[in-house]
Amino acid sequence: MDAKNAGARIVAVHVPGPGSTAGLVRGDVLLRFDGVRIDSATDLARAVDATRPGKTVWLTVRHRNGAYQQLTVTPGVVT
Repeated sequence: MDAKNAGARIVAVHVPGPGSTAGLVRGDVLLRFDGVRIDSATDLARAVDATRPGKTVWLTVRHRNGAYQQLTVTPGVVT
């Protein structure tokens, strides 16, 4: 995919949860997850699956207004 269409669009954010705590909002596009380029929802699922719970990772996000932001998130365990 080209840079304009790369990434995984965030369609929901659990509140409270790691994503909302990090600053993710519905409509954001996740471009990088801990240094790994994200081109699709499948890429994102694989990157999250490969990350151990409790490890803090960096995200690169493009917001709806076109601004880019670096965020940190600490994935947890779903119970």
